[in-house]
Amino acid sequence: MEKTTTFPVRYTVYALSIAGFTVSLALALLIDASYLFPIVFGALTVLGTYDLVQKKHTVSRNYPILANIRYLLESIGPEIRQYFIQSDTEERPFSREQRTIVYQRAKNVLDKRPFGSQLSMYEEGYEWMNHSLNPSKISNSDFRILIGKDCAKPYSASVFNISAMSFGSLSANAILSLNTGAQMGGFYHDTGEGSISRYHRQPGGDLVWEIGSGYFGCRHKDGSFNPEMFRENATLDQVKMIEIKLSQGAKPGHGGILPGAKVTPEIAEARGVEEGEDCVSPASHSAFSTPVELLEFVDQLRELSGGKPVGFKLAIGHPWEWFAIVKAMLETNRKPDFIVVDGGEGGTGAAPLEFINRLGMPMTEALLLVHNTLVGTNLREDIAIGAAGKITSAFNIARTLALGADWCNSARGYMFSLGCIQALNCHTGRCPSGVATQDPRRGNKLDVELKSKRVFNFHKTTLDALQNLLEASGLRHPSELGPEHIVRRVSKTEVHSYLDLFEFLEPGALLEAETGLKVFDKYWPKATSESFDPPEFILKLRETKLR
Repeated sequence: MEKTTTFPVRYTVYALSIAGFTVSLALALLIDASYLFPIVFGALTVLGTYDLVQKKHTVSRNYPILANIRYLLESIGPEIRQYFIQSDTEERPFSREQRTIVYQRAKNVLDKRPFGSQLSMYEEGYEWMNHSLNPSKISNSDFRILIGKDCAKPYSASVFNISAMSFGSLSANAILSLNTGAQMGGFYHDTGEGSISRYHRQPGGDLVWEIGSGYFGCRHKDGSFNPEMFRENATLDQVKMIEIKLSQGAKPGHGGILPGAKVTPEIAEARGVEEGEDCVSPASHSAFSTPVELLEFVDQLRELSGGKPVGFKLAIGHPWEWFAIVKAMLETNRKPDFIVVDGGEGGTGAAPLEFINRLGMPMTEALLLVHNTLVGTNLREDIAIGAAGKITSAFNIARTLALGADWCNSARGYMFSLGCIQALNCHTGRCPSGVATQDPRRGNKLDVELKSKRVFNFHKTTLDALQNLLEASGLRHPSELGPEHIVRRVSKTEVHSYLDLFEFLEPGALLEAETGLKVFDKYWPKATSESFDPPEFILKLRETKLR
């Protein structure tokens, strides 16, 4: 290989640093000049020398010192885009406008806007709510829905609640603030699968206890379900409902592990695991393996809890698996009291990129499938439906209820009310707002008294806004919302209401004949209550590429 004798221009900064260090040090020694310049140039020289000798980064070896500027800018790229480049309406994952409205409502300050909408009303996908020439008058915004009407201890839930976020994912002060705000506002706080911690119990706000595949808070040492431990926690007055987590929108079908180094005494206490040992959430449950067994587990938990509503949360994947559960309901007459539909756009502290972006059905389609199936089997009146997926405003609530939900949950919306700035480093433990971290030096800076009021305010003012929307539409309760109230632009010149845009089954349609909807006509007849396995024709397709 031919050698080159020309000094590489890319080494100029490194060479100037060496020269600067030599000259400034000489001047400092000879004429007693300041040592500031030798220190600065010396640090740059050391950095450049390290860049040249290290072998991990070729760019740094080729561009000593200069490459570090690139890495610095790359590391703060999300912040640069968020604060200086991103528009107010660009959602990645939440727009500045969406975050701002939460901040303002949480602080109970003016949330009005001047000069008109910033949204492009003639672009495909724009949605709005139809108003009435005969507005109504609603006395208050404390809208509620009764869940588990046939249970010994039914629960009257707010239509807007705190979605599942575990202690361990969120800091102690964040959990304290959320539960205190929930107690002040009379709405529920889902524990997440990390179970009931001391920080959930201290304020005393209503809890929905989420039971995941790790059975935290109700497990034997081998990780299997412990009925007696479950009964002890489930019969607490503070626990209003039990939610079995089948899957979550952000990472469906994916288990998890909390490394032993992060299992503190408080986390170990809440989850019923050993301090310092890895805390594993399997990808699937061990208490059941078939649709019928799932419903038997629902009945078992209802009995152990003393008659409290029991349901499950799931993200929709293969339609035949969901249909199998519904067929099991029909055949056994065992039913959950509620189902929470978690959309694929759901958030999490950490998940593989492919899971976040490309796995799981988005909330709109998932909610429609669940609602239609229950209507088509005459089960809808017996089972309440909650929904979650990027819900931060009154319009988000209204459109979700119009699609078939009875109530909504929000996780990231309430995180914003705590002061989350969407720094996108929840998985690092270095949350700048002290929300998604277990570092007490960060989490303890979150003021519980102040932030709990903001949680309360966000809930209250959002429901006040929902009340205003309902009044303008001539309605008296969110339960009256239907697909005829929401309209979507599908092209520059065409719009459709949800009633015309989406297909809705008639009551009992699945029990009578073909529906005309491909997903039902293709998979419903083949689903079986005995297994989550695919239908035979799907198994055969998997054996060949000749489809």
